Formats: sequence, C-alpha cells, structure tokens
Amino acid sequence: MTTSSAKIHRGRMANGQPNPIDKHVGNRIKSRRQLLGLSQENLAGMLGLTFQQIQKYEHGKNRVSASRLWDISRVLDVDIGFFFKDMEEETVKNSPKALLTGYCETKSLEETDPMLRQETFDLVRAYYKISNRSIARQLFELALIMAKSSFPENDESAKEKSRSNPSARHQDKNHK
Repeated sequence: MTTSSAKIHRGRMANGQPNPIDKHVGNRIKSRRQLLGLSQENLAGMLGLTFQQIQKYEHGKNRVSASRLWDISRVLDVDIGFFFKDMEEETVKNSPKALLTGYCETKSLEETDPMLRQETFDLVRAYYKISNRSIARQLFELALIMAKSSFPENDESAKEKSRSNPSARHQDKNHK
C-alpha cells in the first residue's frame, strides 16, 4: 500500500466505507442520546457542534477524535468504555491494527451484562419518564426489594440474620 493510497483510505475500509468500529461507536452515541431523550440538536448544542456533525458521528461517516469522545462521554454521563461495549467479534476484527497485521486479539463480548441489553435501556427510559419523582423513587425501592428477595444470598441483612440465628435458616428453607 503506497502512502497516497493509505491517505485515501485512512480510517476507512479498503472499499471506502466507514470502519465498522467507527460505526459501532456512532451507534452507541446515538443509543445513549436517545436513552436520555436528547435530540441531535440538543447534543450538538451541548458540545458546540452542528446537528449535522452529530449525524455524521452517529452514522460513522466522520470519526470521533479522542478529545471529542471524552466530551461526548461527559455530556452523556457515561464512561469512555461504554462506546466500545457490546461490539461484535466481526467488528473487532476490523480494527486498523487487525487489518494491517492480520492479528486480532478478541476478548469476551460481555453478552451476559444486563447493562448492555435493550430492555435495560427501555426500563431506564421509562423510569425517567415518570413525572412524579416520589412514585419513581417508590418504584426504584420496590425493584431493590424484589431483587433482594429473588437472590437472598445478595442481601447482607439476610446473611447476618442467618449467621446469628441458625433456626431462621431452617424456617426460611421450609417457607420457600
């Protein structure tokens, strides 16, 4: 590959298409923006950009620089790593290093992480649409109680009670 052809395809696939990793990052920006109920115009205003620039980022047409990704992560209130989570193995194999060297080290894609599931995004979005914050707080507390009852081994008070009262442990087993 000559220097001039390297410049032509810099950051893009050999066919001129955006790198799938850039598209993935753009999709994650878009999903987080939508989760927070922000329009492209809103996000652009918070970053001092035009909504067209946000569109280009979200579609992978323009690459997001490290400093811009930092700003976006702050505005969207996520860790930088958020933008790279849930990446398909095939996408990972298209990193510039992998394309140049033919070597790609892939790690677990964290498919079991509930924070990456669509239902989590939907649940959080619905929660923040509840205008009565007192009711929202009660829903939050109910969810915590339900989670503890589903997995009593995660409940520290249940562990302590069980340690201090062996007969309570026996009663709990009989009531399940």
